[in-house]
Amino acid sequence: MPKTLRLVLGDQLNQQHSWFSKIDNSVTYLMMEMRQETDYVSHHIQKVVGFFLAMRDFAKSLQAKGHQILYFTLDTPQNRQTLKEQIEYLIQNQGFDHFEYQLPDEYRLDQLLKEICASLPISSSKVDSEHFLTSREFLKDFFKRKKTYLMETFYREMRRTYDILMDGKEPLTGQWNYDHDNRQALKDKKLLKKPLLHLRQVNEMTEMIEKAGVKTIGKIDPELFSWPVSREESLEILDHFCEHLLANFGAYQDALTTWDPYLFHSRLSFSLNTKMISPLEVVQKVEKYWYAHQNQISIAQVEGFIRQIIGWREYMRGIYWAKMPEFADMNFFGHDRKLPDWFWTGKTKMNCLKESIGQSLDLAYAHHIQRLMVTGNFALLAGIHPDEVDLWYLGIYIDAIEWVEITNTRGMSQFADGGIVGTKPYVSSANYIKKQGNYCDHCAYDSAKKTGHGSCPFNSLYWHFYARNREKLEKNPRIGMMYRTWDKMSNQQEVLDQAEYYLNSLENL
Repeated sequence: MPKTLRLVLGDQLNQQHSWFSKIDNSVTYLMMEMRQETDYVSHHIQKVVGFFLAMRDFAKSLQAKGHQILYFTLDTPQNRQTLKEQIEYLIQNQGFDHFEYQLPDEYRLDQLLKEICASLPISSSKVDSEHFLTSREFLKDFFKRKKTYLMETFYREMRRTYDILMDGKEPLTGQWNYDHDNRQALKDKKLLKKPLLHLRQVNEMTEMIEKAGVKTIGKIDPELFSWPVSREESLEILDHFCEHLLANFGAYQDALTTWDPYLFHSRLSFSLNTKMISPLEVVQKVEKYWYAHQNQISIAQVEGFIRQIIGWREYMRGIYWAKMPEFADMNFFGHDRKLPDWFWTGKTKMNCLKESIGQSLDLAYAHHIQRLMVTGNFALLAGIHPDEVDLWYLGIYIDAIEWVEITNTRGMSQFADGGIVGTKPYVSSANYIKKQGNYCDHCAYDSAKKTGHGSCPFNSLYWHFYARNREKLEKNPRIGMMYRTWDKMSNQQEVLDQAEYYLNSLENL
């Protein structure tokens, strides 16, 4: 009987994939914990642990259903630690006649698997991962002959295609987007709810990773690892979000506060990006829950969440496959500074960055405004090289896989793509950060001061950014007001000198 070897990557934990719909004794599934993937960037220790735990649970669930699994832990003696060597070893020693894989979501692995298949002595084939709502090519084809890829246009197409929050061909209530309603700062602690945490001991796992010499970043409590690592736990997180957090999600999704790291965010990104759950089941569950509780939950809360999943997430994946590999080298502003060392320790006097980076190191998590308007905002204003920013974001967050990380970082956050993802750079002075929460309350710097001792670095760096990039930005219709304001400022040189002082002292901020 012909024997087939099927590869399952660590972010392809989709129990609903058609591969697993029937038991086939001629098929063996290969799963690996490998140095190839732990070492290409320095990952957060919780990210490595999370992936390994989720992979092991997935393998056990397949075995329980009768599928044949070859699972290599990081310390298995027969583990060759790279895909190419492991696949070639198994074909040579176990007599497989055919090799199959699901389309990977990283360009790096896509190219590698093509090369591996071209060199194999047996036939090979690939199938879709059956996770996303669109194909790799959809967005590029959808915006064919268009200069810009407008996310809102794509998002509306997704709503129509999948009949989400729709009344025929029109949106419910006649309004597509409630973003304007979803920018509130959290003023009342009493609104907060306890997150659903699946706590477990991971001592053996962390010891294995340390013994292997894997270089990681961040912290982990081996007694209190809290991320969902199975489909069942992921569905529990989804239920918890609907029942306890959805009612306030939209309003406070942009809030910045020291009170709670998770606020009303779902904590589903790791589950989604490893494919333990699907985007369509998530949005359909949220939509169904809202229909049953319309008297308690406004549509603004629901639309804001659904837009992140079927709008932004799918859009970013489409950008990735439309623009890679060139996207990974884009540097529109020619930024070349090194990321300050305190991005790896959180030891800075700027409280907003101390809180956001410290939380990231502690939890492998930060919500989108912490990433975009605190850490990302600072990196852009300071002129940090996009490569440096990419590596930090890709390593530090548990949900970071290149297809979603690099498009958000090099595109949305750093505007290194020159406007493919965003219509303008997302930069702000201290005023925005202060407005969104309490980060500025106990800071060593004064959010109201542009210059002088104790002035917030965000203020002078903000104007320095616009001044030094005027030639590239002043014709942007969304930015003209900034230059009109700048031209009226009487203390321009003082502001620029203050910014230069901070740029030359990044390590000491």
